[in-house]
Amino acid sequence: MVKVVIAGATGRMGHALIESVLNDADCVLHGAIDREGSPQLGRDVGEQFGRITQVQLTCDINTALKGADVLIDFTRPEASMRYLEHCRALNIKHVIGTTGFSDAQRTSIEEAAKEIAIVFAPNMSVGVNLLINLVEQAAKVLHEGYDIEVVEMHHRHKVDAPSGTALRLGEAAALGLGQQLKDCAVYAREGVTGERKTGTIGFATMRGGDVVGDHTVVLAGVGERIELTHKASSRATFAQGALRAAKFLSNHDDGLFDMRDVLGLR
Repeated sequence: MVKVVIAGATGRMGHALIESVLNDADCVLHGAIDREGSPQLGRDVGEQFGRITQVQLTCDINTALKGADVLIDFTRPEASMRYLEHCRALNIKHVIGTTGFSDAQRTSIEEAAKEIAIVFAPNMSVGVNLLINLVEQAAKVLHEGYDIEVVEMHHRHKVDAPSGTALRLGEAAALGLGQQLKDCAVYAREGVTGERKTGTIGFATMRGGDVVGDHTVVLAGVGERIELTHKASSRATFAQGALRAAKFLSNHDDGLFDMRDVLGLR
């Protein structure tokens, strides 16, 4: 049994993760963490599902992690950095689904992976990770005469843009073109922008309502347009992918992995 701790346990994603762990025969809920001041601190986290788990919500990271195998973390970059340091000190494996990291924070994750095993992916969905592979292949084939745009929409509460998944799709498209995304990305258009530059990858971001996550990569040529789309209707798909990642880490002591490693798509 994989002993799992959930960070951000009272959030929307935290709820989905806890429910998935409670219903998984290969995992056991070992701990649950939330911010200081949460009104639910000290309560059994299974109450919301009509179950008694003997796991009480805590803001003490070390208490929650003691004796655990893996921490699953879909929070915010600053919180994830704190969790990372605790995991590193306690030799706990770390599944990171948080997005919006700076380059320096990404470097910290890479350094930590020399000591502990980490799955770091902006999207844990099986379907999205298959889409990433398809986008790279499509860009390789359609590298001449086609313009690439990445369009994404999320709920009104999302704080980073473009989404981590959109950026990952852009990276896959750039790789297919033999480029680095930083050299060809266009993140905003306003006013008189002039004609579209050949070889660029554009991004469009929408926010509103309760949209879980929609992503489309458009490859527009003359006389035809290919659209590769993934739409998530439930956070359960991300939770299930995160549990697959947690189980994958059972066979690794250190190293940095993503969902393509977990799913055998490399």
